[in-house]
Amino acid sequence: MKRYSLIFLLVLSLVTSCAVVGNRSRIVMGDERTKDYLPLIEGQRVALLTNHTGLAGTRADSPHILDVLLKKKVDVAVVFSPEHGFRGTADAGEKVESGRDPKTGVPVVSLYGAGGKPDPETFDVLLVDIQDVGTRFYTYYITMMRMMNVCAAAGKQVIILDRPNPNGFMVDGPILDMKHKSGVGALPIPVMHGMTLGELARMIVGEGWLDGGLRCSLIVIPCLNYTHETLYDLPVAPSPNLKDMQAIYLYPSTCLFEGTTLSLGRGTDFPFEVYGHPSIHETGFTFTPTSVPGAKNPPLKDRECKGVDLREIPQEVIRANGVDLSYIVDAYKRMAPSGEKFFNGSFFEKLIGVDYVRSMIEDGATAEEIEARWEEDVKNFLPKRAKYLIYE
Repeated sequence: MKRYSLIFLLVLSLVTSCAVVGNRSRIVMGDERTKDYLPLIEGQRVALLTNHTGLAGTRADSPHILDVLLKKKVDVAVVFSPEHGFRGTADAGEKVESGRDPKTGVPVVSLYGAGGKPDPETFDVLLVDIQDVGTRFYTYYITMMRMMNVCAAAGKQVIILDRPNPNGFMVDGPILDMKHKSGVGALPIPVMHGMTLGELARMIVGEGWLDGGLRCSLIVIPCLNYTHETLYDLPVAPSPNLKDMQAIYLYPSTCLFEGTTLSLGRGTDFPFEVYGHPSIHETGFTFTPTSVPGAKNPPLKDRECKGVDLREIPQEVIRANGVDLSYIVDAYKRMAPSGEKFFNGSFFEKLIGVDYVRSMIEDGATAEEIEARWEEDVKNFLPKRAKYLIYE
């Protein structure tokens, strides 16, 4: 018999008054609001889903949430880590072993690539504190949803210590056709969903997207002084190849190159900020991917790639363009004379989420023509999203 737990979609009323203070006020992370969530976990065994981004503050030297909890004498029974590991240094998709945190001795269970299995008998409540970047193919929300499923089935409460979405100003891209559901796309949402993890968790529960229709007991501790128009610069890279805000803003568009035979700069100092291939005609810009930490075996390793440099595009232009297919369309045209394969199997569809984009590119459609196809998706998603928003 299925067990259903009561839905708690608790949003603290403080967020409404504090969010309008203005951009001059420092954003306060959910994990900094200890007076609001420590009473909820008192006397309980706590599991923590986090990684190196779980900083209680907006500076790179802010204390980590694990250290904050231990200092407050919280019983942290286990840490669960997502893709790239607890320290955030592993390659994309790399197997990360479970073990113990050398600094604190707390057990760390890797939920990505190593077959780590969360045991709900080892904890009473789950805290989630992790920095997402607001795209459907960034895997941290999938790990969060996996843990929500575990907690729903076991009757455990989930508390999201919310953080800003650096791409939260935009909703754009096609909604995932669930026949392309995969490890880089798990929900029927656009490429850029414009939600924080707390808001997305509310949507997952409210739309019945957990396994078997289970319901999860959910509390969101909002961050303060944040709206969806707030520009938030991340103090640390959320993963090894998103090294700066230029890459984070380009990521919703340039990540699509993962589904092609081109390089997007992994193995250089500027991943997700360039694209190129050895077979493209001379462009005046070249780069050579090499083996580096976080990209040990990058595509086109040790081969000189001719391509396009996106590092000088103004960030306000990138933000305004949302999911910008002009880079993919340009690359396809540049590759065509070589006769070499452009798309790499079906992974492109897993990323973009629909079938029509590849075929329209191959038929010579412009980026604007293709992007117009998903305008209805965005229009239909916005009112559904609005029901779960916490921030203006």
